[in-house]
Amino acid sequence: MSNRAMNLKLKKPLIILDLEATGDHIVKDRIVEIAMIKLHPDGKQEKYEKRINPNQPIPIEISEIHGIYDFDVLKCPSFKDLASEIKEFISDSDLGGFNSNKFDIPMLEEEFMRSGISSDFIEKKLIDVQNIFHKMEKRTLIAAYKFYCNKDLENAHSAMHDAQATLDVLMAQIDRYEELENHIEFLSEFSKAGQRALDYANRISLNKENEPTINFGKHKGKLVKEVFKKEPGYFSWIMKGDFSANTKACFQKIWDEIKEKK
Repeated sequence: MSNRAMNLKLKKPLIILDLEATGDHIVKDRIVEIAMIKLHPDGKQEKYEKRINPNQPIPIEISEIHGIYDFDVLKCPSFKDLASEIKEFISDSDLGGFNSNKFDIPMLEEEFMRSGISSDFIEKKLIDVQNIFHKMEKRTLIAAYKFYCNKDLENAHSAMHDAQATLDVLMAQIDRYEELENHIEFLSEFSKAGQRALDYANRISLNKENEPTINFGKHKGKLVKEVFKKEPGYFSWIMKGDFSANTKACFQKIWDEIKEKK
């Protein structure tokens, strides 16, 4: 790997994280394993790895994917028990992962909010290695590891192995593509999905004028503020609906801004 990749320009630590969970539903499912690799500006690395009792059954078909069964986490601490130390480990770091903008980051935020702790993710730069990969090669993590690192990914769906592989792929991407600037501001912006969104789930997209628009259902493409003004009940439906806490918070902020202007 060249010096260009190894000399990733960091103003503060970067954490590459990976979660294993009871499923992929951001609101209903829970984390069963978390692994984080903290890369410091001086090149030093720290690792954090914990299994977590989700306090709900892990579906057998999910356990067969990541290899974590109910009995494996029976005596493990809950996320609430670990929330403070996880946040302390993250501290002022930026965050990255593979499909992390759509899965790991919003799921982790949900767990923090259930524990009564603010994630402060809104203040961080987020790098989604999968989005970079898809823009460049359009493959999966196993294929990405083989393509960029010329190795077979063993123990896939083990959180620490996946986190390490993701970090290796990120470094190899920086080394491979001259157009990828090796600093967090560029990588965070580049790794965002094609459509700009206000929330993690991309329920609220931003148009060319940077105005929030609804990105689902019967009002897709319409300005959020216009829908709320014409159909106030739609806001109540959202707040009672099966949306993530982050999405609801974004809608709440727009609603409050409308109320303030009246």
